[in-house]
Amino acid sequence: MTHPSEMQTRVIVVGGGAAGMMAALTAAQNGAYVTMLERTGRLGRKLRITGKGRCNVTNDCDTNEFLSNVMTNPRFLYTALNRFSTADTKDFFEAHGVSLKTERGKRVFPVSDHATDIVAALADACRDAGVSIVYERAKALLIEDGALRGVVTTAGEHRADAVIVCTGGKSYPLTGSDGDGYRLAEQAGHTVTALSPSLVPITTDGDLCPSLQGLSLKNVRLTIRSTANGKAAFEDFGEMMFTHFGLTGPMVLSASAHLPDIAPGKYEAVIDLKPALDEKTLDARILSDFDKYKNKDFANALGDLLPQKMIPEIIRLSGIDPHVKVNAVTREQRRSLVALLKGLRVKLRGFRPIEEAIVTRGGVNVREVNPKTMESKCLPGLYFAGEVLDVDAYTGGFNLQIAFSTAVVAGENAAWGGGD
Repeated sequence: MTHPSEMQTRVIVVGGGAAGMMAALTAAQNGAYVTMLERTGRLGRKLRITGKGRCNVTNDCDTNEFLSNVMTNPRFLYTALNRFSTADTKDFFEAHGVSLKTERGKRVFPVSDHATDIVAALADACRDAGVSIVYERAKALLIEDGALRGVVTTAGEHRADAVIVCTGGKSYPLTGSDGDGYRLAEQAGHTVTALSPSLVPITTDGDLCPSLQGLSLKNVRLTIRSTANGKAAFEDFGEMMFTHFGLTGPMVLSASAHLPDIAPGKYEAVIDLKPALDEKTLDARILSDFDKYKNKDFANALGDLLPQKMIPEIIRLSGIDPHVKVNAVTREQRRSLVALLKGLRVKLRGFRPIEEAIVTRGGVNVREVNPKTMESKCLPGLYFAGEVLDVDAYTGGFNLQIAFSTAVVAGENAAWGGGD
């Protein structure tokens, strides 16, 4: 085991996730003796499951576009993103042997589609840089005479000149992010803003979603509207899925970020199942199908138009007798069917628990953190990076980039001793 020299800054990083590994590596590369504390016994546990195990590592956009995708406190991130940009993230992983690719929405993934490659690149870089990895849980900051002296863990004390808190939020607690960082921040005098789920599945009322459980839709348009005034709170085109509790999938997770005030019955989802066709064109398409199946019952004439699992529900909602011959379906009934396909409505109830959210909305109040250094304004020598801060963004690689950018700034300044 290596030991710090008298001239080396001793840095403790609390948390071995995306932000923690990048902060530890950066501090070590800047001359510090670094100890990284990870409570779960395995580095990057949450990182391993991001993007359904593929890891959407960043978004290939410039700073201005990036900040437009940050919902909470985007201006706080300006310096960090300019110090370590999305291009820097791509360069870092390419240089560490991970080939990357860019997909729809400028989302960047490893070519292998394996999040474990991202974890391995960070973990190997940390070990190569001499980071000491200790599998212990941080219980408290070690504060003596008002000064930060290190961290108290389940196994004892670790003394240091600087501490970087990279513990994540409260989402996915089985991966280790259950709110430890908030408790450490509060011990130092910080304010933690209200915590709630973001990028989370949405629960719904009624029997429609349970009956369609497991059905995925692609190339549909989703609009979330206020039931009070019909005003759209969110609109997107892409993929979604029905579940036993309601709705999930990329568009739904993004929609959740726009609904901080969700309450039962306040919003409804309106799904356009055929966004490429206007009502007139869709009606002509239905007439064509009816002609093709002119001797069939209505229930047997929708197979070219809809997924098989959806047909019974669309028939039920249309009010059309499933056994009527298609040539007996009236123009008015057909118009109602068109309207249903262009605007399938689902009443929203609320969010799934924060434990199922991709990110946590809320966290350490950024007004109490120096955006140029990520150092605490309450306790010198204490730094923050990643999801523990009150900063969150939409899906698309933005939240991981926030983790990397803030971690680099925190790691550098912790190693250098802070300051502007």
